[in-house]
Amino acid sequence: MIYENLVKQGKIKSLDASQDEIKEILSLADRDLKLAEFVISQDWDWAFSIGYNAALQASRAFMYAQGFRPSSTNSHKNTFEFMSLALGKEYIHLIGFFDRMRPKRNQALYDTAGLISETEVRELLKKSKEYVGIIKEKLKKNLS
Repeated sequence: MIYENLVKQGKIKSLDASQDEIKEILSLADRDLKLAEFVISQDWDWAFSIGYNAALQASRAFMYAQGFRPSSTNSHKNTFEFMSLALGKEYIHLIGFFDRMRPKRNQALYDTAGLISETEVRELLKKSKEYVGIIKEKLKKNLS
């Protein structure tokens, strides 16, 4: 099993999620994408955080479909580590992008107002839309 080390290290845990639960999490990703587009004209920090959350929710949906969830400690980091293994080299740069945005999102959300530029938020939203679309496509057969 490709996730064996993550399980042994306590980074992920087994989960038996229903199709309805997985669909609900995907709907959260869609909600966040729409909301981020709305908020971008008001606040770049919040739009960035919401767009990041869309990618995170899509990742969680994929994890659930595979029978896993992240542990509560370092859950965002563990989620993207899982996704790197799950999706493989083809998507390593895209997943790596979100993992690199993780500390910046944390800082913008909790520490520093006005940290995010318009260019940064627009790039994140573009990549979030792409990523959510990829995850939805990969889950299509699981959720039919």
